[in-house]
Amino acid sequence: MFGLKSDWSLDTNDRYFTLDDYAGAEPRWCTGCGDLGILATIHRVCREAQILPEKIVSVSGIGCSSRLPHYMHTYGFHGLHGRALPVACGVKSRRPDLDVWVATGDGDCFSIGAAHWVHALRYNMDMTILVFDNGIYGLTKKQTSPTTPEEYQTNTHPGGAILPPLNPLTVSLGVTNVSFVAQMVDWNPPLLYETIKAAHDHKGTSFVRIIQRCPVYMEQMNLDMMDDPANLLLLKHENGILVPEGVDRLFENQIEHDPMNLANAMAVAADESKMPVGLLYRNPDALCYDELSNAGLDMIDEEKLAGVNDALDSFTI
Repeated sequence: MFGLKSDWSLDTNDRYFTLDDYAGAEPRWCTGCGDLGILATIHRVCREAQILPEKIVSVSGIGCSSRLPHYMHTYGFHGLHGRALPVACGVKSRRPDLDVWVATGDGDCFSIGAAHWVHALRYNMDMTILVFDNGIYGLTKKQTSPTTPEEYQTNTHPGGAILPPLNPLTVSLGVTNVSFVAQMVDWNPPLLYETIKAAHDHKGTSFVRIIQRCPVYMEQMNLDMMDDPANLLLLKHENGILVPEGVDRLFENQIEHDPMNLANAMAVAADESKMPVGLLYRNPDALCYDELSNAGLDMIDEEKLAGVNDALDSFTI
């Protein structure tokens, strides 16, 4: 057709979704909260992938992070404290066609929900788990969480947290059949987008721990981390998270890390001198429980149908 380039096409999608199609109620998080940037990134990932909003289910437990289903114009389930993952696994097992997202926090996932966290990674069902980790119980006003830094003063430990913080990365990497473990910070939007996109594209359970700012109860700790890039270690590799052009200049410390190497991933995760940012581990060959269980259900249904047919064949009036 005159005026159109040869590589243009008049074939268009029946529906095109904008960011507004994924945005739900107006977020009520505190001004400056890192959750706002994470939410915006999720909306963008969904928009870029043009996922049908009616095919998305966002599941959460309890905490500041768990308000996310209210801010998604999709199906959602705001569950009980620590129970986001079993609900998400249930949804995925019955409706494998749905795109399942899990929003959980350091207390919701690593404390009361710890058992579900471990088994969800082991099941490796196709879903995206985002842990909003601000190192404090924010919704209930500054109690010690599993990832609160040692000696940090909280309402439950006025003299400072007694125990060293839990390392979610080493725990996750130690789970049998784990397939995707990444870590990111909320204040680097380009890298956060690429990380969540890669997690969503992964076949299996994607576990992403996001170091998230809490401007009310953890402001100074977050500022110290942001002001000194030497605290972070950028993981780079052709099989890792895509690093947008120019973003790597923000990281003083960088290493080439093959995410297929579990032993090296564990070593990087265990090194407390710097916080790794990027993809620690990915195993595309890990078994997916939802695929195995659905295959088994199909087999059982066929056997039941055959049994019914045999009974009908033998029935006489």
